[in-house]
Parts: sequence; C-alpha cells; structure tokens
Amino acid sequence: MTSIIAFILIFSIIVIVHEFGHYYFAKKAGILVREFSIGMGPKIYHYEAEETTYTLRMLPIGGYVRMAGLEEMADTITKGMQVVIEQDTEGIVQTISLENEGQNFNGLPLEVWEADLENEMFIEGIPYGGSERVRYSVSKQANIVESDGTIVKVAPRERQFQSATIWQRLIVNFAGPMNNFILGIIAFILLAFMQGGVWSNEPIIGEIQADSVAQVAGLQTGDEVVAINGEAVDSFAELQSTIQSNPDTALTFEVNRDGATEEITVTPEATTVDSGETVGLIGVQRSQDTSFLAKIAYGFTTTWSMMTGIFSVIAGMFKTGFDINNFGGPVYMYQTTSEVVSFGLVGIISWLASLSINLGIVNLLPVPALDGGKIVLNLVELVRGKPLQAKTEGMINIVGAVLVLILMIAVTWNDIMRMFG
Repeated sequence: MTSIIAFILIFSIIVIVHEFGHYYFAKKAGILVREFSIGMGPKIYHYEAEETTYTLRMLPIGGYVRMAGLEEMADTITKGMQVVIEQDTEGIVQTISLENEGQNFNGLPLEVWEADLENEMFIEGIPYGGSERVRYSVSKQANIVESDGTIVKVAPRERQFQSATIWQRLIVNFAGPMNNFILGIIAFILLAFMQGGVWSNEPIIGEIQADSVAQVAGLQTGDEVVAINGEAVDSFAELQSTIQSNPDTALTFEVNRDGATEEITVTPEATTVDSGETVGLIGVQRSQDTSFLAKIAYGFTTTWSMMTGIFSVIAGMFKTGFDINNFGGPVYMYQTTSEVVSFGLVGIISWLASLSINLGIVNLLPVPALDGGKIVLNLVELVRGKPLQAKTEGMINIVGAVLVLILMIAVTWNDIMRMFG
C-alpha cells in the first residue's frame, strides 16, 4: 500500500508541476485556460474560479490543462441540440447548459439552430413553447456547463491559443518540460541538504571506520591521496578502484596532509562481496563538501549530468538502433518506486527528481502530440511566416498521437515481460 501511495504522489507531483508550467505562461500570454485537471477520467470535484475550473478526477495517473483553441470541447453545440440558457437582466446569455441530467429548469430550454461562440458571440434557436427562431447575444464571459457538470468559459477568438504571438506559444509549449527540469534541480538541492553535504569525487579521505585498515595504517580524514605506488590518483573513484583491485597487497599511499607530503603503507583487507568476488577494502568514505553553495550547485550539476546522459542514450539509438529497453512506462515506474520506498524519503526524492527530468526530456522529443512536436510546428511557422493549415496540423497531431499510443502499449508490455522475467 505504501508503494501505491508513493507512486501516486510522485507521479501526481511531476505531472502537476509540468502542467502548471503550461498553465502559468498561458495565463501570462492572455490565453484562456478553461480547465486545470488533476487526474483523468470521471470528475470527482470541481472548483470554479474566475476563468479557470479546477477539477479533481478519479484516475490519479496524470492531469492536463485545457487551453481555449487547443482542444475540442467535450460537447460541440450543433443544430438540433437541446440546451438550457440563462440570461441576465439585459437579455445577454450568461450560461449555456449541456447537461443531460439535472438540468437547470430556471433557465430557458432551447433547440439550437446555429451558434457562434468565437467571433459573433450568439446562439440561435427555438425556445421552449415557441415556433420561431430567436437569436440571443452571448457574453464573452459566459459559462458552458458540459454534460458531466464541468463548468468552463466560452472562448472568444482573441483568447484562443492560436491568437497568441508565435513567441508566446513557443514559451507555453516549452514551459512544461522546463518546469520538470526545475523540479529536478530543486529535488536534488533538497537531497544535498538532507544528506548534510555533497559527496566529492576528489581523492580526499572522508570518514574513517573505527579499527579499520585505514585507521591502523595512519590515514586521517582530510588526507589527499596524490599517488599510489607512484601512479597518480585523480579521483576518489580511481582511488577506490585501485584499492578494490589489490586485496591483501601492500600499497604505498602518497598523501598530502596540511601542506606536507607523507608516504603511508596500506594493505587492503580481502573481503568477499555478494557477487562472490574478492575485493580489497580499507574502511574509508568519500569526503563531503558541506558548504551552502556546494549544496545549491549540486542541484544544477546533477540535473545537467542526468540530462546529458539521457540525451546521449537517445542519440546513441541513431547509431545502434531503437531499443525498447531504454524506455519505461507506468509498470516500470511503479516497480522501481516499490524498490526506492525502502530507502526512505531520500530514495523517494531522488526518484522523483530522476523521473521529472526524464519526463521533461521525453516531452521535448520532436514527436507530434508531444510538447517537442508542438515546438517544431511553432518553429516551422516562424520560418514560413504563417502556420500550417489547420487540417494539415490536425493530421500530423493525429499521426503523432497514434505513434505515441503504440509506443506506450509496446513499452508497457515490455515492462510486464521484464517484471515477470
């Protein structure tokens, strides 16, 4: 149960942060954001703010932001549809209800003949009990009550996504992945503070175990290992590798201590590890940089290192070919979450940071229907000086969505196969 809660919490945080990036910059650009949803599927609860409706939905597997002009409404107002309208004292329509159940009988039932809620802002139809068509003006702030009860605003043309400048749309599309990277940075900074510092790769001796080989030999915390048996040592990883490769072998450590150079003989203790291999150990840890700036910098350097590593894997597939094992879906994420939960809060935060960075990069891939694909279309428009035809762009997005769906099915199936060996 703990693993399920942790998985839902981690995934929800990542998606909410991602969608908030789109939401915030859409608002700044003057784009109407109709809905900010946490979760998918049937609606559990909604709160109607001045322009945006915030909804909580049943399936905790993501979320979305509905921007005017970027999505088709759940219920298009077409000829013959039965709706209920509510007007203010001046006869201007303030609410159009499409609900199939629980209709507002205080309003005026209307059989729709024609409607334009983008440009001319009207709805025309035959009111209940009448025989002649009547045209009603619709407020630019009017509400639409969708069939599931969700309340959203009408979307005049000037408030739609397409009406924003090309640079504003680029920023809105990039903001989701950008927020994922920012979340990764913040999470890694938090980890550095929780751990008390940043583990260094400098060949400097950190904490020494009591009665260990290192303590008996005379090594001290803060000693910088310059060379071993005359061979220069440039990193702690190199120091560790040399020690492990020489069990029960006397090694001459050249160390820098308080500005002076000393030679200390150390014989790593032979130890059999879980794999059955015998390695040398001397009982020392890496040193830690506990400075405030080092902890802050850790968030940026670790995020950048992870990003470049992921991009290298993706670039490598162009040489070695596509490998589905380089991808993981919800099953893999849940399985790994179950493992990291055992490491406590540190493991959970580290996994959250890694997932957030991965999601950001995947969304930047130039695949239609993903943020990266939308950015590519924005750049094409920038070069051409005009957008693609709506029909062409729609077909590109449909093809992209189908490809993403196929990939997700394949990845999920592969995850299940790996889980069961």
